[in-house]
Amino acid sequence: MTFATLGLIEPLLRSLEKLGYQTPTPVQAQAVPAVLAGRDLMAAAQTGTGKTAGFALPLLQLLAMEGPKVTANSVRALILVPTRELAEQVHEAVRQYAENLPLRTYAVYGGVSINPQMMKLRSGVDLLVATPGRLLDLFRQNALKFNQLQTLVLDEADRMLDLGFSEELANIYKALPKKRQTLLFSATFSDDIRLLAGQMLNDPLSIEVSPRNVAANTVKQWIVTVDKKRKPELFVHLMRKGKWKQVLVFAKTRNGVDALVEKLQGLGINADGIHGDKPQATRQRALDRFKASEVQILVATDVAARGLDIEDLPLVVNFDLPIVAEDYIHRIGRTGRAGSTGEAISLVCADEVNLLSAIEMLTRQTLKRQNEPDFEPEHRVPDTDASGQVIKKPKKPKKPKASGGGGGKRNLGKWVDSGEVAPAEPSIKPVRKVPVFNTGPRKRKP
Repeated sequence: MTFATLGLIEPLLRSLEKLGYQTPTPVQAQAVPAVLAGRDLMAAAQTGTGKTAGFALPLLQLLAMEGPKVTANSVRALILVPTRELAEQVHEAVRQYAENLPLRTYAVYGGVSINPQMMKLRSGVDLLVATPGRLLDLFRQNALKFNQLQTLVLDEADRMLDLGFSEELANIYKALPKKRQTLLFSATFSDDIRLLAGQMLNDPLSIEVSPRNVAANTVKQWIVTVDKKRKPELFVHLMRKGKWKQVLVFAKTRNGVDALVEKLQGLGINADGIHGDKPQATRQRALDRFKASEVQILVATDVAARGLDIEDLPLVVNFDLPIVAEDYIHRIGRTGRAGSTGEAISLVCADEVNLLSAIEMLTRQTLKRQNEPDFEPEHRVPDTDASGQVIKKPKKPKKPKASGGGGGKRNLGKWVDSGEVAPAEPSIKPVRKVPVFNTGPRKRKP
């Protein structure tokens, strides 16, 4: 099968040839004809399998061949994404695909001045990539109209619908034409998200080109158990031992990103970090330097899990496990893309055993464990498996109490000579966790 057999027009085929695209991926082979036919679509595929081209190519063709010319402050197709980085990535792909087409494309997101974006939208845009918050800002300031909208795309739909975007999306839906094509693309769909998405779409076609919620088999995965306080030390040890040259590291919090970057820089390691508190220009500069191999270690929160497309990235390290199990798939999907191989290492402490169990149940595999000499944890990480169970080791049976004479006297289960005083054993009572209520000063009874 070739892209020509999918029904794509010659200008798009020329762009694909320039980019080195030869054969459609499974998701592209199924999605392109469906989108060209005007169907609503719900597509799930592993990250790195070409989902962006799956919706962008047919969408650009429809815009080039159908519908009136875009008018001032209007948009004909809208792609919603959860993060600024993903907005830039998707728009760059769209721009490359549309190189030989007479279409205007643009991306808008927060963290930068809104005025240049308002100016750009004055002449209208055929295809707009946007984050929900900035899109609503532009709409409320009358810088954007949806009367010409033909197609809505939700990229990374699980995150868009499930993690904090529900209110923004509801407000956007109210402003959109009811008659439109809607496409949902994502690497993961929970059952709840599928149910919600089913209510948004009109007779949708469902495409599932790989097992649900499974990481790409091109990524070798394993975990190293360690005490939480020794994670930074272990990371540096593994980096030097493995002679890592380019590593994307995921930490759970913004403070965690800053702390690890500071430690690495203090050791003379070329590291940088990106998270939601950093200005967009700073984040983009760090990402560009990492892609250009000017930065060896890039530490990020999950803001980067779905917005990074780095060619031939060899290694991803989960310094902390993600709170949401699905984010594990997106994190490690930054490596092993487009058929390349990669590695994903997770540093896991005892506090994260439930997160580990959730990941293994989601991915239907028990991650291989590897102990690093001199870093064995004092607080053992309980065994887990793909059933979602935390396997606790059976308790050792109690030794039978000693009995018999011997001339001594027995005290609290211990033998002492008659001339000694047995040490008192503490009385241990179970500790109950009781909620604390701040009720103010206590009033004395009269």
